[in-house]
Amino acid sequence: MDERQWPPSLAINRLNSSTFRNRADSSSLPFPPFFFSNLVLSPFSSPFTTKMASHIVGYPRMGPKRELKFTLESFWDKKSSAEDLKKVAADLRSSIWKQMSGAGIKYIPGNTFSYYDQVLDTTSMLGAVPPRYNWTGGEIGYDTYFSMARGNASVPAMEMTKWFDTNYHFIVPELGPDVKFSYASHKAVDEFKEAKALGVDTVPVLIGPVSYLLLSKPAKGVEKTFSLLSLLPKIIPIYKEVISELKAAGASWIQFDEPTLVLDLDSQQLQAFTAAYADLESTLSGLNVLIETYFADLTPEAYKTLIGLKGVTAYGLDLVRGTQTTDLVKKDFPKGKYLFAGVVDGRNIWANDLASSLSTLQALEAVVGKDKLVVSTSCSLLHTAVDLVNETKLDDEIKSWLAFAAQKVVEVNALAKALAGQKDEAFFSSNAAAQASRKSSPRVTNAAVQKAADALKGSDHRRATNVSARLDVQQKKLNLPILPTTTIGSFPQTVELRRVRREFKANKISEDDYVKAIKEEIKKVVNLQEELDIDVLVHGEPERNDMVEYFGEQLSGFAFTVNGWVQSYGSRCVKPPIIYGDVSRPKAMTVFWSSTAQSMTKRPMKGMLTGPVTILNWSFVRNDQPRFETCYQIALAIKDEVEDLEKAGINVIQIDEAALREGLPLRKSEHAFYLKWAVHSFRITNCGVKDTTQIHTHMCYSNFNDIIHSIIDMDADVITIENSRSDEKLLSVFREGVKYGAGIGPGVYDIHSPRIPSTEEIADRINKMLAVLETNILWVNPDCGLKTRKYEEVKPALNNMVAAAKQLRTKLASAK
Repeated sequence: MDERQWPPSLAINRLNSSTFRNRADSSSLPFPPFFFSNLVLSPFSSPFTTKMASHIVGYPRMGPKRELKFTLESFWDKKSSAEDLKKVAADLRSSIWKQMSGAGIKYIPGNTFSYYDQVLDTTSMLGAVPPRYNWTGGEIGYDTYFSMARGNASVPAMEMTKWFDTNYHFIVPELGPDVKFSYASHKAVDEFKEAKALGVDTVPVLIGPVSYLLLSKPAKGVEKTFSLLSLLPKIIPIYKEVISELKAAGASWIQFDEPTLVLDLDSQQLQAFTAAYADLESTLSGLNVLIETYFADLTPEAYKTLIGLKGVTAYGLDLVRGTQTTDLVKKDFPKGKYLFAGVVDGRNIWANDLASSLSTLQALEAVVGKDKLVVSTSCSLLHTAVDLVNETKLDDEIKSWLAFAAQKVVEVNALAKALAGQKDEAFFSSNAAAQASRKSSPRVTNAAVQKAADALKGSDHRRATNVSARLDVQQKKLNLPILPTTTIGSFPQTVELRRVRREFKANKISEDDYVKAIKEEIKKVVNLQEELDIDVLVHGEPERNDMVEYFGEQLSGFAFTVNGWVQSYGSRCVKPPIIYGDVSRPKAMTVFWSSTAQSMTKRPMKGMLTGPVTILNWSFVRNDQPRFETCYQIALAIKDEVEDLEKAGINVIQIDEAALREGLPLRKSEHAFYLKWAVHSFRITNCGVKDTTQIHTHMCYSNFNDIIHSIIDMDADVITIENSRSDEKLLSVFREGVKYGAGIGPGVYDIHSPRIPSTEEIADRINKMLAVLETNILWVNPDCGLKTRKYEEVKPALNNMVAAAKQLRTKLASAK
C-alpha cells in the first residue's frame, strides 16, 4: 500500500444520515450491519437546545461499542481497507460532534479523535519521526504512523508510558538536537473543516508546545546532555503554520492543552511557557485562545505564569482534583478573561452533585464576571465510559448514581443553563434524589468490613524473615536454574476462547462444557510451556476477561457494565469495574483453576492474582471515602485468596501491581503518603504466608526509577517489571548504585508489538542486565502478559527467550 494515499489526517468526508446508515452494508467491513446503529445521538440530546456557556475538554474516540477498536484491528490484520478505516473514523467523529451540538454545548472540541494517541498525532504534525522508521518526508501516512505506535517487522515501536496518573498510555516522542521538524500532518485543520462542513463549529485542540517537549524524552545517546526545551524555537514555527491554517479555515477559538503546568516545575520550565506564547502572540491575534490544564492543582507560581501568558483569552482549570485552585482564582483573576471551570469530573463515573457544583460556579461568577464563566469538564472525557444508555446490566438504583461521557455532556449544559437563570428544576431534583439515595443505601456499607480494615492500623504487616533468607529456602524447594524463565500470566485469548466465555455467560453452554473447554485450554498452555522448557509456568488465564474485572465480579461492593469501555492505549480498551460499596471476598476466586493447572505439571505453577492497588487504580472508585480505605478493604480480600492458594499447594503466587506507579500523585509533596498506604496494602496481602512460598509481583509501563525504594519496601520475593520498550531505562537506577536483593525480571522483549525479537537481541538485553544485577537474582521474562498477542507471535518469541537464557547459562557456567 502506498502510505501517501491514506494519510491519517483524512480527506474531508461530508456525510448525510443515509450514507451513514448505508455504510454498514459494506461486506468488507469487519462488523455486522447493525454496527452503526449504536452511533446515533443519545436520547438526552436535542438539536434545538439553546447553547449556553458550556465546554467539553475532549471526548472518547473508540465509539459506544468499541467501533474504532474493531476497525483498527481488522485493518492491521489486512482484513479491511484503509478506505473502510477512514469511513468508520469519519462516522464516529460526525456522531460525537453532532451529539455535543445537539446537547447544547457551545465550545465543542475538535482534533481530539485519534487513531492511536493524541501525543503521537502531535509528533506526526511536527514531523518528528525517529530515523529508524525511514520516513522520507511529506504527509505522514498510516504505515509510518502505526510503525511508530506498534513497531514493525524490522524496528521496534516508540516507548509507551502512562499519561500522568491515568490508565491511558501515550507514545513518548524521541527528540534530539538533529531532529528536523516539518508540518507533516494536517489532521487538526482537516478535522476542523470536516466538522464545519457538517454544520458544527469546533474548537481545535492541540497539545501545547511546552507540554509536548516536557513529555518527550531525549533521543538515544544524548539522554544526559540534551535540553528538550532547547527545541522550542524549532517547533514554534510549525505551530504557527497550523494556527494560520486554522484561522484561514474560519476557526474563532483554539485550545492548547498544557497539562504539564500542574507538575512541579522549575523557573526555567515555567519561563518556557511565557516565551512560547509570547512568540505565538502575533500569529494568535484574532483568535480566542484557551489554555487548558487538568489532573491537579496549579502551584501559585504556575498559576501566576498561566494568567500572565500573552495572547491568551481563557484558562481551563480542573476544579475536581484541583481542590485548592479555586482559592487562587478568588485571590487573583485577570479582568476580562474567561474561566473555563472544570466542575464535572472527567475521570470518574459518578453523577455530579449539581447543587454543590452550581454553588461553586456562582461563587466563581462573582469573581470573574457573569459573561466570563464557562462550565466545563475537569479534563477530557476520554478517561470515562461512553454512554449509560447502552447499559442493560446495571440495576436502576446504581444506574441512578452514575454519569458516563454522554451524561456528563448533559450535566455540563444543565449547569450552564442554571447559571444563566434557566435552571431545569426537574433535572436538579432528580439529581438530588439520586445523591441522597447513594448516601443512605444499605448496600454501600458493611460494618464487619469496616471493622476489619480499621484493625489494620498500627502494624506494617511485614513478613518475619528477610528476603535473602526466604530466597534461599525457596530455592531449595523449587530447585530453579540460574536465569529462570517465566511469563507474566496471560496467554493469547483466541476467538474460540472468547466465544466459549461469552456463550457460558449467556447460558448457551452448560457449566460442565465450560469447565471442560477451559481445562483443555489450560492443558494446551501448560504443554506449550513445557515444550518450550519454561521453568516457572502459568495457566494462561483463559477463564479471565480482564485482570481487574475478573476479580471484581467475585468481590462484594463491585458493579459491572456491558459497554463501559475506556481506552488504555491504541485499540486496547478496558472495562473498569465500579466500586460502589465496602469490599469483601465471599469465596475463593482462583484456587480451582490454579490447582487444576498445577495438577498437570511437576514444574512450579504460579497462582495469578491482581493486587489491591491495581484493582483500585483500574476501577471507577467510590468518592465518598478516602481511596486508601477502599484499598485496605481490597487488600484483606486478596490476603484471604493468597492464603487459600498456599493451602492448596501453590508455592509461587504472583500479585500483580501493574498500576502502583500510575496512582502516584502528580505533586511530590503528596508522594510519601500515597506510597506508604499503597505499599502497605501490598504487604497486607502476603504477610501471613510461609517463607517457602515465593511471592512475585509485576509492574508495567511507567517510570519506576523515582520510586525504586518503595518497590524494594514492598518486600516481594521476585518482581517482574517493564524494561524493553523504555530503552532499559530501569537499569540506570541499578547502574547508579541502588542495591536490590530480591529476585528481579526486567522484561527482555516488548509484547505490545507484533515484532518477534531474535535470540541474539534478547541475549544482548540479558547481558546488559547482568552488568548491573547479580546473576542469582535475575529472571528472564517478557515485559507483560501475552493476552493481546497471537500464538504465531508468542511461540517463536518465547522460544528465542528460552534459547537466550540457556545460551547465557552455558556461558556463565564455562566462565566459572
